[in-house]
Amino acid sequence: MTVQPSYTVVEARRTLEPPKKNDFPVTLKSWVGRAFLEYNKVKGEPAFAAITDSDIKQKLSSTITQAQADGTMNERDWSSHLLPHQLILEERQKAAMYMAQNAILANLHSDLGAYGAAAYASNGKKRKSPDQEMTDENGRAVTPPWKKSNTKSIADRITGQSKKQEKKMKTNGKIGRFDNSEAALERRRQRFGNISPDSSPPHSRDDSPAVTATSGPIVGTCEVLEKRYFRLTAPPNPNTVRPLALLEKALEHVIAKWKTGRDYTYVCDQLKSIRQDLTVQHLKNKFTIRVYEVHARIALEKKDLGEYNQCQTQLRALYKMKLGENGASGGNQDEFTAYRILYLIYTRNRTDMNNMLADLTTADKKGPFVRLALNVRQALAAGNYHRFFKLYNEAQDWNMAPFLMDMFIERERVGAMAAICRAYKPDVGAKFLTQDLGFAVDEAESVFESDQLRSCLSFIERHGGGHLVLEKDGDTRVLTGKAGLLFESAKQSAFGKVDIKGQI
Repeated sequence: MTVQPSYTVVEARRTLEPPKKNDFPVTLKSWVGRAFLEYNKVKGEPAFAAITDSDIKQKLSSTITQAQADGTMNERDWSSHLLPHQLILEERQKAAMYMAQNAILANLHSDLGAYGAAAYASNGKKRKSPDQEMTDENGRAVTPPWKKSNTKSIADRITGQSKKQEKKMKTNGKIGRFDNSEAALERRRQRFGNISPDSSPPHSRDDSPAVTATSGPIVGTCEVLEKRYFRLTAPPNPNTVRPLALLEKALEHVIAKWKTGRDYTYVCDQLKSIRQDLTVQHLKNKFTIRVYEVHARIALEKKDLGEYNQCQTQLRALYKMKLGENGASGGNQDEFTAYRILYLIYTRNRTDMNNMLADLTTADKKGPFVRLALNVRQALAAGNYHRFFKLYNEAQDWNMAPFLMDMFIERERVGAMAAICRAYKPDVGAKFLTQDLGFAVDEAESVFESDQLRSCLSFIERHGGGHLVLEKDGDTRVLTGKAGLLFESAKQSAFGKVDIKGQI
């Protein structure tokens, strides 16, 4: 009799391996980090004006996806790899060249029609049209790009094909040998538009000339005071560009409109148009600085940090050129240096702040605006919120400084409130908080009727502490002992990373 075991043997369960984490190489992460940083430095230049943030994101995604698909993500030299905006510009220049060549080919066919008829009579063969020449490597007909339905994105539609481009260049070379007479050469030179300053650039079938990165300066002849801003998709036409004298009048006109109408959409559009006209004419002088300063101030007032950052980047470069008399900056360098310090306080960018402080000269630190900004930074670095809120109240008359400080005043109040909750228990008077947090209580008014007191209590309610405000002995008090956890949690959220579109 066979002895059977008193248990059933089962196979051990196999533990499923967790999915492997997709680790990106350090060089790739650095490349992604430099993408927007370098793009923001050049986005104001005409060559890159048509490239948007969404184009950069799309190119980042497609490049990384392609590297993952072909297994070259770890092998590529990302440190020397072209950045997204450079890749996009290269693709668009190739596409524009391809489209311009198609236009040239069409013109050559029309001008050489007589020769084509003679060739047809002598050879008994009809020369193919440009459309008929579009075939793949297997001889099958391919619809030309200009006949395809316009359903793709602009980035897809302007991507040229290198093989087709080479084929067109070879075709042009063959046709160019048909007639080398002086009259024919002169006709071609006039069509190509590369001889005289008065000639216009070549146009493609859709009338979109190529935009080159080395376009030279022009002199505007437009006499229209107001002009809407449009991204450049072709070399600028002097007839649509305003000269310096008219741009000066246009700026005063826009400032007057802003003071009366306060229409930021209109004013921003007009200022960007003025900036564009200055750029295409390569005008860099004191007036250029004034345009960027005016636009930066208005953008700060409307809290448009993306536009402000573009202006601030240009101003830093213009100040370094010393366009003023006797080597002066030519503008309000002290004021806008202070704004940059306050902006870096808002974004909590310690690396850029350290670089900024290292670049400040002794003369820079003596400027009144820079002194104010440095005092604000020092107070926050030391955790001295008493001094910080005192400086905040003093800064209300310092041009655009209060607008920048308003962007991080709520965050600093949360941090100060967390410190007060740790230091003052079990409760503290609302009037004390109003004074200590910089709400500037008017002592002449009753505490209960004060706008500043109501602002303070509203601040506490926004962070979930409304139920901790009570009346005690005829005074409004806040239960700081119980509010500590609320404001510690709010502090962690408020002091997170700030990500600003277009930041410097």
